[in-house]
Amino acid sequence: MENSLQTDEKYMRMAIIEAQKAFDSDEVPVGAVVVAGGRVVARAYNLVETLTDVTAHAEMQAITAAASALGGKYLQDCTLYVTVEPCVMCAGALAWSQIGRIVYGASDPKRGYARFGQSLLHPRTEVVSGVLSAECEKLMTDFFAKLR
Repeated sequence: MENSLQTDEKYMRMAIIEAQKAFDSDEVPVGAVVVAGGRVVARAYNLVETLTDVTAHAEMQAITAAASALGGKYLQDCTLYVTVEPCVMCAGALAWSQIGRIVYGASDPKRGYARFGQSLLHPRTEVVSGVLSAECEKLMTDFFAKLR
């Protein structure tokens, strides 16, 4: 499994592109990319407003797409790159998928899973936080400023 900072930044930039698509669609700008064996197997962004579905978070969309692309529900050999720390719902789904690694940009002190504990994830899941966090945070700040 690739895990150098340079590689993490490369894929996080792809997740930021997905988050920008959400921003442009008036969705909360969260983007996600799933990588397996050095290959992108899923790209997704928030579709909550578009689908009128509170579960249509970027991570949930990415998990579904990755499982479909790989032909199985378990993602142990995959890394999820997501622009914002996953919420409790997404952390639970990621635990069930047994995702091997999660790399996120911006922390979410109000709704992020870490507020409730690392035990929400699968015990073997490795987590890296803060990758390109300033860029990820800026998208969120700009989005919510636009709403006011």
